[in-house]
Amino acid sequence: MEKFSTRKRIRSFGYAWKGIRSFVSKEHNAWIHCTAIIIVTVTGFCFGITRNEWIAIILCFGVVLAAEGFNTAIERLVNLVSPERNPIAGDVKDIAAGSVLICAIVAAIVGIIIFMPYVLAVLLCNMG
Repeated sequence: MEKFSTRKRIRSFGYAWKGIRSFVSKEHNAWIHCTAIIIVTVTGFCFGITRNEWIAIILCFGVVLAAEGFNTAIERLVNLVSPERNPIAGDVKDIAAGSVLICAIVAAIVGIIIFMPYVLAVLLCNMG
């Protein structure tokens, strides 16, 4: 096992930030997720959601972004090792994309559960 090195650990964080920058700057789906994060965050502040609701929302943000990052990494790796069309490579990419969709659907359901009472309260106040 390699000896622990603080310098190498610090460098590894630099590589991780480089990966995040690459992901956010080059992936259109990451832009869509980040836009949704901004909208949900602003909405959360407007409604004054609770601490526990924030925890759930932030966990959803992280899970969806991480899933999209894994999907992107898998797609790039598959494209590298199988540049020609291959049904197995296509399956791998579809499964990874499907996993992101599952995370996004669950996050949307969590959002509905959290925000629906606030939206209904506003609608009912405006109606009566």
